[in-house]
Amino acid sequence: MDFGIFYEIQVNSPLKHRDREAQVFHQVLEQVALAEQVGFSNFWSVEHHFQPGFSHCSAPEVLYGALSQRTSKIRLGHAVVLLPFPYNHPVRVAERLATLDILSNGRVEVGTGRSATIQELGGFGIPPEETRARWEEGLRILLSIWKSKDGTFSWKGRYFDIPERTVVPMPVQKPHPAIWLAASNEETHTLAGKLGLGLQTLVVMLDPEEVARRIQLYRDAQKDAQPVGAVVNKRAAVFYMIHCAETDREARENAERAFMSYVNTLFTVNGQLQAAIKEGTRDAPQRAGANLPKGVTQDQINMNYLIDHHTVICGSPDTCIKQLELIQKTTGLDHVMGMQQFWSIPHEKVMKSIRLFGEHVIPHFSRN
Repeated sequence: MDFGIFYEIQVNSPLKHRDREAQVFHQVLEQVALAEQVGFSNFWSVEHHFQPGFSHCSAPEVLYGALSQRTSKIRLGHAVVLLPFPYNHPVRVAERLATLDILSNGRVEVGTGRSATIQELGGFGIPPEETRARWEEGLRILLSIWKSKDGTFSWKGRYFDIPERTVVPMPVQKPHPAIWLAASNEETHTLAGKLGLGLQTLVVMLDPEEVARRIQLYRDAQKDAQPVGAVVNKRAAVFYMIHCAETDREARENAERAFMSYVNTLFTVNGQLQAAIKEGTRDAPQRAGANLPKGVTQDQINMNYLIDHHTVICGSPDTCIKQLELIQKTTGLDHVMGMQQFWSIPHEKVMKSIRLFGEHVIPHFSRN
C-alpha cells in the first residue's frame, strides 16, 4: 500500500476575501512539495466547477504544470478529469495530458469520471442520464489516440464525428499513462474491472467491510476484462479524509469541523442532483461519497460515527497506523488517496499533518 495526497482546493469565504483564493493555491504548492519530500507517491486533485469555498480546482491541468516543475518524483494525477462533453473535448484532454507527461518526465496518472452535481451538469448543459455514455465515448477517443502509431486517428460515434487528424504531442509513457475510473456506486466498480481500468473508490461514510465488498466486485470483474486501454491497470485506490497531529485529541479538534463540513456538503449537492433527475432515469450519477450504509440516516453521521466506523483517518501517528492497518487488512486496497487540506484547517496545521504522516505513518507501511 502506498499513499497519495488528494485535493479539492478549499478556500474559506472566498467571495468576501478574494485574496485567500490566491494564497491557498500557493499553499498547495508548498504542501505538495513537502508531501514529495516525506514520501507520498502521488498527488491527486479533482476537477470541479461552480463550487465556491468547497473546491477551486476548475483548471487542474494548469496546477499540474506548475507542480511538474516544483517536484521531481511524485506522480501527478487527475481524480478526475471530467470526460463528458462539453466539460472537456477528448482531443484537448489528449493534448493537455501528453504535454504534462512530457513536462513531468512521465509522471502523469489519468483518473476519469463523469461528474455528479447539478451545479456543474446544469452549468454545462449536460443531461445527467447521458453522463456515462458521454464519459465512455470520450474515454475511447482518448485511448484511440494514444493507442495509434503516431497520434493519427478518426472517430465517428454518437457525440463526435472527427475526420482523420494527427494529434500532437504524444505522451512519453509507453504505451500511455495509467488510466483510472472514479466509482461511487456499485455498478461503476464492476465497470472499472470490466474495462481494465484502475479503481478510484470515492466513498466517505462506508465502513471497511463495505469498501472491501465493492473492491471485490472490481476484482471479480477483472477476470473477464475487455481492456479499453493498451494495458490493464489492476490497482484499487480508496479516498479518505486524513488529519494527523501529536495527539488524538489535537487531531480531532483540528479536523472535526473540516470533516463534518465536507460530509454535509456531499449530502446537500447529492440531494440537489437527485431532485433534478427524472424518476426512473437510468445511468444517472450519484455524488461521490454521498452513499450511506443501509439503515443509517444523515442525522446519525457525526465525528464519532466517522471515527468509530473507520471511514476517516484521524489521530496521532500511532493511531493513524492502527486505523490504516485495519483498513488495509479488511479491504486489500493498494493505494490511499488522503485529503488533508480543508478550508477550516490552517496551512501550518496541514503542513504538520503531512510531515507527521510522512515521517511516521508511511514508513511503517513501507516496511511491511
